[in-house]
Amino acid sequence: MMQKVPPLVLKISKIISNCFNPLFSLLLYFLYVTVKFETIESGLKKFAIIFLVIILPISYWIFRRVKSGKYSDADVSDREQRKSLYYFIIAALILFNVISYLVNKKLDSVMLYLLLLLFLMQISNFFIKSSMHTALNIFTAALFFSQNHTFGIIWLLISFLVAVTRIILKKHTPNEVISGAVIAVFVSFLFLNFNSIL
Repeated sequence: MMQKVPPLVLKISKIISNCFNPLFSLLLYFLYVTVKFETIESGLKKFAIIFLVIILPISYWIFRRVKSGKYSDADVSDREQRKSLYYFIIAALILFNVISYLVNKKLDSVMLYLLLLLFLMQISNFFIKSSMHTALNIFTAALFFSQNHTFGIIWLLISFLVAVTRIILKKHTPNEVISGAVIAVFVSFLFLNFNSIL
């Protein structure tokens, strides 16, 4: 018999899970990089493209499909429903890379690795509903680690907390969280070790 989770633990888990939604976590990383490395003008331009081509369309896509009943919730917890979400996100990332290449004459390596991560998540979705919250937060930790080791380690701890909350909230099983983590660790390893060759 499973023990009932105390209401306070559930409430804290919901707050952590919502605060570190994958889109928001990536948004924080992009804001950090923009403020740290870009001039105001170039930073705003790059951030505007990320926001308009990736963040806003994906958020709107999820919102519209939840409202119309095509998605059962904003987490897109149903594995079958996730298929269309992955296709949409992958299309948005490809579009971003095309625009980035046309504007900057080079591909954005972070977005290429993010594309790889989502592609692997899509493949895994045929077998298991890997945790996007876990995977994208671990990858965000790797992104932060590449810029600031302390921030990266802090975000890795946050990723662990997020993973635990997904299980507490019964959004994922331990195997689904582990699957998301394994995919993210693999892509993060590639990013941290081979990013310079792109």
